Amino acid sequence: MQKMARGSIYAVLSLIALLTLFPFLYVVVISITSEAEVVRRGLVIIPEAVTFSAYKSVLGSGSGILPAYQITLFRTIVGTALNLLFTVVGAYVLSKRALPGRSGLLLFVIFTMLFSGGLIPTYMVVRTLELTNTIWALIIPGLISVFNLVVVKAFFEQLPVELEESAKVDGAGELRVLFGIILPLSLPSIATIGLFYAVGHWNSYFDAVIYINKSSLMPLQVILRNILLSSQNQQNVEQVNDATVSSLAIQMASVIVSTVPILCVYPLIQGHFAKGVMIGAVKG
Repeated sequence: MQKMARGSIYAVLSLIALLTLFPFLYVVVISITSEAEVVRRGLVIIPEAVTFSAYKSVLGSGSGILPAYQITLFRTIVGTALNLLFTVVGAYVLSKRALPGRSGLLLFVIFTMLFSGGLIPTYMVVRTLELTNTIWALIIPGLISVFNLVVVKAFFEQLPVELEESAKVDGAGELRVLFGIILPLSLPSIATIGLFYAVGHWNSYFDAVIYINKSSLMPLQVILRNILLSSQNQQNVEQVNDATVSSLAIQMASVIVSTVPILCVYPLIQGHFAKGVMIGAVKG
């Protein structure tokens, strides 16, 4: 009886997993299926003939995907590193209960999370700082997320004060305590916050539409958005090995190309992510 119940649970979970994976698998199948077969069969589960013409078109020099990849990779790597640096340093400072004016600083920080100046004032500030049409316009305005700052601060406050005191007795300064003791103990929380920042940079496109006019500085998501909105764009249809590349296949190939990096990164930090989502969120 117990084996039957366990088998039923496994069967239901397997079915749910297949239903969850089906949309992604369908995108993959359409991206490697010719236009004639899609038109003839409608719903394609297993393609009769596999073709990578859509990927050749998407990754070609005229699509703009590869330059956009470079911009997005730079933004994600450099932006996430700067996000973590400023967030960790700010959270460490605010976690000090003996900090003069700590309550006022916390009130000021949390106020910015609840109320913002709005889109137009933000654009005016970015333009005044001469950041428009630069890659830094995509990084500096969102350098610190107040929510992430509060989460990291709460985690730092849970660490034993004796660790810091013993390190200072041995002659360690604040930076040595932070980077030598606090950060190694905070990897789950830092990895989780880093994933949030990285995914945010990778998926963001609205700020680029606002601040960037140069096509050479457009990130991947903007190019992908343009491809998805231009389903009948004749510039995205070409002949490769005498097979017509459909606009739908190019759209699906673009989705796969832009999604693969995040799919590769997430399993590497999944263990830290599962632990870090809860840690620091509840004070005990």
